[in-house]
Amino acid sequence: MEFSLLNDEPVAESEGDRLGSGRAARELAKLLYDSRQATPFTLAVDAGWGMGKSSLMRLVREELREKGVEAVWYNAWTSTGADALEGLIKTVLMGLDKRVMRRAVSRLTEKKTVLTALRATLTVAGAPFGMAGLVDRFWQELSVDAKARNDMRGALRDLAVEWAEQTPHRPRRMLVVFIDDLDRCSEETVLAVCEAVKVYLDVPGLAFVIGCDRAALGPTGLLRELGPAGSAFMEKVFQTSYRLPVPGAAEIQAYARHCAERSGLRELLDDDLVRLIADRSARNPRRIKRLINGFGLECALNPVWARFKPEAVIRTLLLQHLYADFYRLLVSGDGTRAHAAREFLEYATARRVLSQWAQVDDESWRTTVDALTGHGLAAPSAEDRENWEAVLARLEEDLPTSFPALARDQNFVHLIEEWMRLPQADELLQRLRQGDPSPVTARADDDPEAAGDEYRGVTVLWVDDYPEQNETFAARYLRRHGADVLFAENGRTAERILGTHPVDLLISDITRETGPDVGLRRETGLFEGPAIFFTGRVTPAREQRSRELGARITNKSNELFQHIDTACAEIRQRRS
Repeated sequence: MEFSLLNDEPVAESEGDRLGSGRAARELAKLLYDSRQATPFTLAVDAGWGMGKSSLMRLVREELREKGVEAVWYNAWTSTGADALEGLIKTVLMGLDKRVMRRAVSRLTEKKTVLTALRATLTVAGAPFGMAGLVDRFWQELSVDAKARNDMRGALRDLAVEWAEQTPHRPRRMLVVFIDDLDRCSEETVLAVCEAVKVYLDVPGLAFVIGCDRAALGPTGLLRELGPAGSAFMEKVFQTSYRLPVPGAAEIQAYARHCAERSGLRELLDDDLVRLIADRSARNPRRIKRLINGFGLECALNPVWARFKPEAVIRTLLLQHLYADFYRLLVSGDGTRAHAAREFLEYATARRVLSQWAQVDDESWRTTVDALTGHGLAAPSAEDRENWEAVLARLEEDLPTSFPALARDQNFVHLIEEWMRLPQADELLQRLRQGDPSPVTARADDDPEAAGDEYRGVTVLWVDDYPEQNETFAARYLRRHGADVLFAENGRTAERILGTHPVDLLISDITRETGPDVGLRRETGLFEGPAIFFTGRVTPAREQRSRELGARITNKSNELFQHIDTACAEIRQRRS
């Protein structure tokens, strides 16, 4: 299999448009062209991260150039802070006519003393300045002192009007300035760009098209510290917005197929898998590219997959990337019900049978009976259908909380069915468990070199019959930030520690070699402080039991650390 990476460059011409943005680009270009008498104005192309703002703007630029409209491109992300003001203004000036720029520089020099002006004028007239040199000279002349800076808007207005009116045709010329990635910038850069647009470049002949996520620039986003006056100023910057719609199902699936073909993975992705990728990526083009790149790199470089066929690899990676919670449950093998995929399919069948009153086939009924008896429930008689829903509810109490929602996701059901049909499914699962023990990972904001004292004075007892899985990441983080962490491999050891050491926080697994729910206790009543149950399998029954014990329960590392922070705050409050 030959695999190649997909780049993240936006579409630059209509031939590369796979999402149907061409029509919107043509309409927006026509709107801008027909509005050139109304300059200055600003249009925002509004969409979330990775949804195709840059591609649409580049297509609009191509359409405008075919109409003879001048356009320049400015990526705000390449500037920092106050430099953005200079960078944007110079980008605009570079889009104007060289002769107009030369005359503008000469006018500025005439305002100086007679001797200085004469020298400067001769220099400007005689020097072989290119356009970039003229732009730099213009900026220098305006930036000499504060007063000159205050005159900048007037000078820019005169320059833009002269350029716009210098045409044999009517109406006048227009320069469209495309500003991209504004929502990825710092607050200082955003404000500098907006200042340039509204204060200095709000002049005839200029139109701005700004690509950004308006929500990210709103009062609850990047600019949340702005006061009422600042928020009002931002509203004035954007006269109107075009909200880029989410691509339709057909368009995004065609896009995913195109990406798969370009990467060399198309033969591994049938139409069902393409549809799954499109839907689970929230129809986001950039996420689709990153997902397919991840598949290709894993297939090509990870030695775990060397013994398995590509279709097994791709389906496993889809589970890993698109259904991460289920994948963790699958590879953790928590409890006696070790095969989560098989258990889920049995549940899906039982759910279909017990929630419907239609006649069922013998095989589905046998699967339903097996699912119920496997969880210690008596199967109802085929005639006693009034109790079927109650039996289903009792079954779901003992299953992972995610199962009912996953059973309604036909893409997931199909993926699991296909995964279980793989000839190497059991061998693959065993290999995954050996290579991925699903340890606790450090919190996302952890700097391995940093240390702190937010947990100083807190003693944590962690009860787990496989403590080495948690030692590497979680315990290291807690200790580096001041906590004292003790480990116990079973309840007896935990009781001994509790009897000899003061413990502030208890973290415990649930499943141990002696039984699936052994950990669901507060170590025979010896500990009454805050407790967190960390397990691969969270069920409604376990959640209920945790509430009864006054404890928290989770199967996610980020939630574990959130619970630890909450517990430590309670400990400090109790001590004060």
